[in-house]
Amino acid sequence: MRIAQEFKAGSTIKIGNDVLLVLKSEFSKSGRNAAVVKFKFKNLITGQISETVMKAADKIDEVRLDRRVMQYLYNDGEQYHFMDQENYEQIGLTDNDLGDSVNFLKEEMNIDVLLYEGRPVGVELPNHVDREVTYTEPGLRGDTTGNVTKPATIEGGYELQVPIFINIGESIKIDTRTGLYLERTK
Repeated sequence: MRIAQEFKAGSTIKIGNDVLLVLKSEFSKSGRNAAVVKFKFKNLITGQISETVMKAADKIDEVRLDRRVMQYLYNDGEQYHFMDQENYEQIGLTDNDLGDSVNFLKEEMNIDVLLYEGRPVGVELPNHVDREVTYTEPGLRGDTTGNVTKPATIEGGYELQVPIFINIGESIKIDTRTGLYLERTK
């Protein structure tokens, strides 16, 4: 058991019979009250998203998920299919299982699939991915005061804000945890 304030995004915990993936944790300490942690969870069994507040000193059971490297194959409209690299077994995950990860999947990409008691419950992407910009408006000359950005669409259809010097066909690095532009790549 660990105390609540030690859990960060990506941790897996068990409360009662529910196995929960921590999506967000925010520590808060005010002058008069006890320190608390605000959590946003995804229930790995039902797929429900919930939020709760706990005392920072509350003890919670930690759950270890199994990880298996699998290759993303394709999306058939209902499920995203992955193949185990060792035994060629295939599994399917839904949009609900993957959450925001679907924005960064690319065919033939190797990623960690998270398993709870042998059942796939989600994926863990690398922290950064390189993607090609498929559409963006051209930047305007003289529009350089401050941190000026414009919308861009990457392969796969995800839209994000990029600096005005990014053009169609360029490759950019994106943080998969936040969905934000990091830098232009070669």
